[in-house]
Amino acid sequence: VVTRPTDRAVVGSHWIFKIKHGVDGSIEKYKVRFVAKGFSQKEGIDYEETFSPVARYTSIRAVISFAMQMGWQIHQMDVKTTFLNGEFKEE
Repeated sequence: VVTRPTDRAVVGSHWIFKIKHGVDGSIEKYKVRFVAKGFSQKEGIDYEETFSPVARYTSIRAVISFAMQMGWQIHQMDVKTTFLNGEFKEE
């Protein structure tokens, strides 16, 4: 935990819980995700610019190769934030 600068606003967040059921109604798995309420941010106040960091393919291959040499396990996750800070223009 850090002290919030006086010129910065805190973005709210919350947890979303979901239970996945099988075709027979049994519980298959529990899912949980932590989301930021980015819709409450104002351009020019809470942020100045947006960007989408994407790893280069060669960097990913190098990390995987190193992990294999070290005998480490590799875990993958997908973060879906396509429209997190995008502006939606209605037609």
